[in-house]
Amino acid sequence: MERERVFIFDTTLRDGEQSPGASMSIEQKFEMAVQLARLGVDAIEAGFPVSSPKQFDGCRMIARKVKGPAITALARAVDNDLQAAYDSIREAERKRIHTFIASSPIHMKHKLKKDPDAVLEMACRAVKWARQRVDEVEFSPEDATRSDLPFLCRLVEQTIDAGATVINIPDTVGYAVPEEFGLFIRKLMEAVPNMDKAVLSVHCHNDLGLGVANSIAAVKNGARQVEVTVNGIGERAGNASLEEFVMAMNVRQDLLPFTTGIDTRQIYQSSRLLSNIIGFPIPRNKPIVGENAFAHESGIHQDGVIKHRATYEIMTPEDVGRDASTLVLGRHSGKHGFRRRLEELGLLLTDENLDAAYKSFLDLADRKKEVYDDDLYVIVRDQIGEQLDTYELIYFNFQSGNMAIPTATVRIKSEEKMLEEAATGDGPVDAMINAIDRALGISSKLLEYNVHAITPGRQAIGEVSVTVQIEDGRYIGRGASTDIVEASARAYLNAVNRYKTASR
Repeated sequence: MERERVFIFDTTLRDGEQSPGASMSIEQKFEMAVQLARLGVDAIEAGFPVSSPKQFDGCRMIARKVKGPAITALARAVDNDLQAAYDSIREAERKRIHTFIASSPIHMKHKLKKDPDAVLEMACRAVKWARQRVDEVEFSPEDATRSDLPFLCRLVEQTIDAGATVINIPDTVGYAVPEEFGLFIRKLMEAVPNMDKAVLSVHCHNDLGLGVANSIAAVKNGARQVEVTVNGIGERAGNASLEEFVMAMNVRQDLLPFTTGIDTRQIYQSSRLLSNIIGFPIPRNKPIVGENAFAHESGIHQDGVIKHRATYEIMTPEDVGRDASTLVLGRHSGKHGFRRRLEELGLLLTDENLDAAYKSFLDLADRKKEVYDDDLYVIVRDQIGEQLDTYELIYFNFQSGNMAIPTATVRIKSEEKMLEEAATGDGPVDAMINAIDRALGISSKLLEYNVHAITPGRQAIGEVSVTVQIEDGRYIGRGASTDIVEASARAYLNAVNRYKTASR
């Protein structure tokens, strides 16, 4: 029996980027978009162009350079948003405008302050405007699951008549449960007479941990596009996870006779790339991509897996791209092998950035016996990051011990000047931050400090993320090194550089 196609709409770069602390530079968004195209998603929601020049430029770069998926820009049902969306993606090989307006009574009354007829008119007008300019138009009635069904059906019917090719039903606050949501989708399919002229889509948030389950229920009742994010990132508790939804479809073909265009062997690579770009570690017990997803410690489990893998594994690591050796390079590796492994990981660098990355790799290889793929992600991220180079750490030294006052000395390059200072503190990290503050003449407050090992072993790279308050702003910084004090200093300087960039 031929399986029906379910389209995968990835909103990692739009809804996913709205996760607190998950913002990406233009270059990072482009890098992730290239990987999403390699993964095989059908549509990439590149951003919300009207919200900032950076969002607009990110959408435009992706539209110009990424081929294959429909490049999508989000717009409210108002003129400025629609024009910005179109302008940002007009050069795309496939263009899609995704416009939305709230449809629930609580949103219409308290947020929009408009009656249903006015909302209906705005929605149809926006869809018509978009359809005159692009072939693919997606319409979303925001907070659809808390909308009155008769009004929602009327809204969907008229926007399809206006030219919408995709109707997306968001569970905006993650309120629905699977049986309820599946029935809701079925009623909508049956009640809208022209529903066959558009693809029905769903966008499920994960506030109750039901995003993937609700998406599956929707597909079983007629939805043929699902909106997801890599690693399930997104507003509040996130969105339906791409990797979990796709692998559920693959593993349970007996109950879910559907197919997607996803190359599942690219899943793990996509997950790790995003994690390293935004600095969000993947929980060890995360389904599909977590470190423990294919690990077996229990003696009973180990015995079963040795005898027959399927006893405790419903899929293989190879299915999701975890078949490559984790240990890939060492100090004797040449630049050709280094470049080739980066290409295998989907990490593309200019010749100039490759030279700098290779130098960083050799420096790391001299300190470590083993260099892992995750090390390479960190090295490359440093080369293609936001280039926030107002201040650069040139030298640091610290002294500490249980019988000594922790003292740190730093040398920082600022434009053409070198700044040097020393300070004491409550531990080496605090002393380092105090020395940096003194050198730069700033006053800050450290609000959050987190550290985790990116790679295994005693010589693991540690990544530090900090949240710093400077004046009235909060700034997030990240740094990585085999030396945690150095990683802390780099993370703190990264946050200060963000402050300086924002102050310009």
